[in-house]
Amino acid sequence: MVRFVSSLLLASLATFASAKTISCSDGSQCPEEFPCCSQYGQCGTGAYCLGGCDPLMSYSLDSCVANPICKSKTYKWDNLDSAALNTKYLGNASKSDWVYSGEPKVKDGNLILTMPKNSVGTLFANNHYVWYGKIKGKVKSSRGQGVVTGFILLSDVKDEIDFEFVGSDLNNVQTNYYFQGVLDYMNGANASVSSNTFEEWHEYEIDWKPEAITWSVDGEVKRTLTKESTWNETGKRYQFPQTPSRMQLSLWPAGQASNAPGTIAWAGGEIDWNSEDIQKQGYYSASFGEITVECYDPPSSAGNGTESYILTNKDALANSFKLSNNDTVLASLGATGLNPSLGASSSSSSSSTSSSGNNSIPENRGGSGNEPGTTGSGSSSGSGSSSGDSSFSQGSSDDSNKTNGAASPNEHAMRGSLFAVLVAIVVLVTL
Repeated sequence: MVRFVSSLLLASLATFASAKTISCSDGSQCPEEFPCCSQYGQCGTGAYCLGGCDPLMSYSLDSCVANPICKSKTYKWDNLDSAALNTKYLGNASKSDWVYSGEPKVKDGNLILTMPKNSVGTLFANNHYVWYGKIKGKVKSSRGQGVVTGFILLSDVKDEIDFEFVGSDLNNVQTNYYFQGVLDYMNGANASVSSNTFEEWHEYEIDWKPEAITWSVDGEVKRTLTKESTWNETGKRYQFPQTPSRMQLSLWPAGQASNAPGTIAWAGGEIDWNSEDIQKQGYYSASFGEITVECYDPPSSAGNGTESYILTNKDALANSFKLSNNDTVLASLGATGLNPSLGASSSSSSSSTSSSGNNSIPENRGGSGNEPGTTGSGSSSGSGSSSGDSSFSQGSSDDSNKTNGAASPNEHAMRGSLFAVLVAIVVLVTL
């Protein structure tokens, strides 16, 4: 009996041990057991291997699932039927155009991203990757110091093209870009907006071509970046966004106290969790109206596949991505790009519960991981997104199925305490 109880307790210890968070970076790829590196530098399976999975920091380039190809479409917001919670989404972009964490809502034909008190807000990402194209959306930003609204394109190797709205400045929108997560503070620029970005609707457009990027507001070109202007003599390459990217809509607390001081300063200061919006409606909010995606042709060197994009070389430049016919769907949250059919015998309704807890659903820390004031995640600047945990939980819904599935720091602490208790019990039982 003693041996049985000891074995049972040791099995419980193994379960707790397996929930340990494993970090990944340029110099430290994920282990084969948890091969996929998330957008925020943590290793896992399942959702870690879908959108945002960084192939360069993963166990191997094929650890991440292939990216669904671009889809030209106009999105309207009568409901959220085409959006899947990130604890349920397994990569079927033909069924779900969007995946989200947090608490999005639909009101009066608009998409509302919310950020309740002490949360990391809402991330709403399109599942079809754009490899050159035009995205256009009607937006009402949020407001308040430390509050940031995002309308961006972000690739899995951290090329990024941004419109970002800092809530303490409602007369401007920030335009920015990154190449492979390398932070260069000369890349950002303000664009003036004709009226208050919180109170009035404005239309924002990113036109991304192989030779140039154009940012426009209400049909007026505000900024143009040419590829030629991004040549880096040291690296002998163009540091120009050039890889398949997801459109992401976000609302997040850049001014949360646990963020880097530079990030907080960029966001206008620490966030006020007792602001007028929090007191009146229980959350900060940003509104998105009609959004249009127009896909352009990928590079001629991309090949002839029709289903997905894959990375074939670690330089992660445009010529290293190819069109493929690889599937984009996992059988379960325990599956990976290395074994996408793992768990296929389980029903789809239970697949999201057959995984290893926080090692299958990455946490949303807010932002893209390339925020001003951090150390960045590119090969030239290390990984600033993998150190430490956010002190904020995702959302505040009473429905447990609507959380983002990631463990908060309090949960990590509780697991550590329970782990210690189990160790003590095993010792006592075996004496």
